[in-house]
Amino acid sequence: MTTLAVNSPRNFVLGEHQDLPVIASDIIYEGAAVGENASGYFRPLVAGDPFAGFAESKADNSAGAAGAINVRVKSKGRIILSVTGVTAVTDEGTTVYAADDNDFTLTVGSNTAIGKVVRYIASTSVEVWSSLVMEQVTVTPLGMTRVVPVRVAPVQVQVPAV
Repeated sequence: MTTLAVNSPRNFVLGEHQDLPVIASDIIYEGAAVGENASGYFRPLVAGDPFAGFAESKADNSAGAAGAINVRVKSKGRIILSVTGVTAVTDEGTTVYAADDNDFTLTVGSNTAIGKVVRYIASTSVEVWSSLVMEQVTVTPLGMTRVVPVRVAPVQVQVPAV
């Protein structure tokens, strides 16, 4: 393929939003954490579901078949949540889990990881960086340690000094 010689407008899809098919006979409310069931449809998150994001608006599929409607989710970004177990600024960097679509905690159990505390606000109120799967990798380039969010299981990476 040759390189462009004229403008070529593109159709972009916003990467932080997704429209996902809803399971049959259920309602996902605005603000709900959304999870994927074993059949590839999306529902109000149940502990252990893969996390898909937060519903941007209500999706009422209470009378519909699986996939009859979609729910729009924000799959990445910062969100303010009330999280059980948060007590102080020292909780920053801690993984946040969801037990259901509106119950957020620092307790692992069978819950679903949805993000990391990035800012303590007050009491149990925190700002959470949320992404599809939020884990971390520690990268040590040239003797400096940086923690970066990635979408894989945590691993330790050592980069030799040059």
